[in-house]
Amino acid sequence: MGVTVRIGYAPGAYDLFHIGHLNILRHAKSRCDFLIAGVVSDEMLELTKGARPFIPLAERLEIVSHIDVVDRAVAEVVPDKVDTWRELRFDVLFKGDDWRGTPKGIRLEQDFAEHGVEIEYFPYTIHTSSTQLRRALTAATEGRSAAV
Repeated sequence: MGVTVRIGYAPGAYDLFHIGHLNILRHAKSRCDFLIAGVVSDEMLELTKGARPFIPLAERLEIVSHIDVVDRAVAEVVPDKVDTWRELRFDVLFKGDDWRGTPKGIRLEQDFAEHGVEIEYFPYTIHTSSTQLRRALTAATEGRSAAV
């Protein structure tokens, strides 16, 4: 009788790595046996969010791959997460609960239901987000260049 290993996938930009990222990865690892962190490529972030990350993909991959709860870090280079699943064959995909009930979250759930993949949501870290950090860095940079 074989042992079933539950493989989890936690995609994210992981730009300006902060406690919210660490919390998602810790929660994800507690819900699976083998955790793959999908680090979204610079090009995919520009396509989906309209902005390039501050930290380049190679550096974000290096950081995430050294988090003790991450068993494997991969570059996510295609826009459709089902295509990523076809390559990695994970059993559960983890997202922050800011996706729950949104059009993107509902579409994700529907797409993966066809393949028997669960979607699990974890609490979004409201007090720290990459968006807030990005705004603060942009404001600080703009303020510095205006003063020069």
